[in-house]
Formats: sequence, structure tokens, C-alpha cells
Amino acid sequence: MESPKHSLIPSFLYSSSSSSSARSLLLDQMLTNSNPKSPSPPTMLSQKNFLIASPTEPGKGIEMYSPAFYAACTFGGILSCGLTHMTVTPLDLVKCNMQIDPAKYKSISSGFGVLLKEQGARGFFRGWVPTLLGYSAQGACKFGFYEFFKKYYSDLAGPDYTAKYKTLIYLAGSASAEIIADVALCPFEAVKVRVQTQPGFARGMSDGFPKFIKSEGLGGLYKGIGPLWGRQIPYTMMKFASFETIVEMIYKYAIPRPKDQCSKGLQLGVSFAGGYVAGVFCAIVSHPADNLVSFLNNARGATVGDAVKKIGLLGLFTRGLPLRIVMIGTLTGAQWGIYDAFKVFPNHWWCCSSGCHHSC
Repeated sequence: MESPKHSLIPSFLYSSSSSSSARSLLLDQMLTNSNPKSPSPPTMLSQKNFLIASPTEPGKGIEMYSPAFYAACTFGGILSCGLTHMTVTPLDLVKCNMQIDPAKYKSISSGFGVLLKEQGARGFFRGWVPTLLGYSAQGACKFGFYEFFKKYYSDLAGPDYTAKYKTLIYLAGSASAEIIADVALCPFEAVKVRVQTQPGFARGMSDGFPKFIKSEGLGGLYKGIGPLWGRQIPYTMMKFASFETIVEMIYKYAIPRPKDQCSKGLQLGVSFAGGYVAGVFCAIVSHPADNLVSFLNNARGATVGDAVKKIGLLGLFTRGLPLRIVMIGTLTGAQWGIYDAFKVFPNHWWCCSSGCHHSC
């Protein structure tokens, strides 16, 4: 557990049953000393306006940047990423096949029609197990390490530069976390793409994983790590940075009252809307690399040069993009909605205690 002196939140802002009176006295002394000409202490400012329920008290919350805090971020990431990606498996399945075989899967509607005719309704969820496992692992690392790196870079910069360059710290933290998250995701993504784009290769993760290793070797599981980083790092940087800005604009221009006066349902609705718009930007900036990931994991021995030659530069930016915008917009909106619901509805407020409602 980290020492309170290293936290961005002053330690005296937390109260507990064992030390609330002492910290109240310290706060009163600080307020009084800050205005020596005042004839009396500022008694009209009550303690409840400054003291936050101690995160260490049972049932009161989780201490910021403690092991329990990072564990909560990690668990929230598992829920928000694993479940949402598994839910949109049919969209992902059609998208991958449109990228690999555009002559057969010409549009979104025809793509669903071809899959339904050839594989039946059950075929729409082919590859859901590697999707669930892979993106749960990715979400755990993405959200858990993002909070870790965000605090680490904030401590390096100091409070003044942190406030001035907050967005840059968010970007650096999200990029650093995504590098680790993609190492966890890459093997599952490789098997998922192969199962979804090569009918008959395998039924799912249990038989697809050993078949893939037998065909490509262990190194083949990470053949697509470069394009995966190229897809996910810009995606995640855009996801965190644009979401913060979009939500601020919604509350500033579209909602007639401050966020703290809005209902929980409205706050979650704003989170979903902000996440969906952010997802559109995420899909656009990361789409060329997504085409590369699908191509490399589908064809044995394929290279980036082979992909560019076959798909073309324009195709890298446009092939399968409309469907991916729908998919990523829905995914990102749902992820922020689930993640914020995980924080808002339980009595255990943790991230919000510092005012960084969407920062984990």
C-alpha cells in the first residue's frame, strides 16, 4: 500500500473513527492560519464539506491506489471488456469475413445472410470463447494498468504539471497499459480470427488452440502483435482522451444542470452516449491495423507486405469500416456504461472519491 504522502489526494481529507477529531482539528488550524486577520475560525464551513468518508472503514469505500483499488479497476475492466466483446461476436464475425473475403461477404446484410445459410443461427457465435477469455484478460490489464500508470506519471510530473498536462498523462497512461494488455490478448485473438474465418478449422478455443500451435508454432500466436499494437494503442488513447472531452461537453452544453445533480440513470446514459461517439473515432483511427490483424491471423505465413499488396492502401482504411463503426461504437458505449455502473451503483465508491469519475 502506498504512503499517503505520495497520493495526489491530501491525507487529511480522509476521516476515520479513530482519527476524525484529530484531522478535524488539523483542518480547522489550516483554515484559520490561512486567514490570520479573521477574528474567529470559519465555523460556517462544516467538516462534512471537506472530510471524505475514510476508504479504509468497512463499507465506506476502497482506499485510492491501494491493492484493493487496483483489484476493483481490474475486475471492472474484465466485466466491461469481456462481456461486451462476447455480446457483439456476430458483428465481429461478419466484419472479419468481410475483411478476408469481400467478394463473398459484400455487405453487412449479405454477410449475415451468407453466414445464416451456411452455418445456421449457432454459427453467429463461433469463436465466442476466445473472444470472452481474450478480451477479459485485455480489459483486466487495460483498466488496471491504466490507473497504475496514470498515477505513476502524475507523481513524476508533480501536481502543477499534472493539472496542466492532464490529457497527455491520460494518453501516456492508456498507451502504456495497452502495450501490456495486448500481450495478454494476442494469442486469443489469433485463435479467434482463425476459427471465425476458416470454416472447419476448429469449433472453438479448446480444439482451435492446439491446432493453431501445431500449424504455426508458439511464435505464431504472436505473429500479429505488431498490427495489434497498431490497432489497439491508438484505439485506447482515443477511447480515454476523447471520452473525457465528449462527456465534459455533454454536461456543459446538452444537460441543463451539473453532473452531481443528475440521477444515476442519466449519468450512465451520458456515459454510454459519450462512449459511443468516442467509439466512432476509435474505429476510424484503428481500422487499417484491424484489417492487418485479420489478414495475418487468417493466412499462414502471411506478412504485412502481402496484406498491403492484396488489400491495397485504400482498402486498409475502408474495407469493413461501416460495420466496425457500428460495432466499436456499441462496444465502447457499453463498456463505459458497464464500467460506470460498476462504480456508481454499489455503495463502494472508489475512483469517484478523487473527482476522476471516468479515469479508471
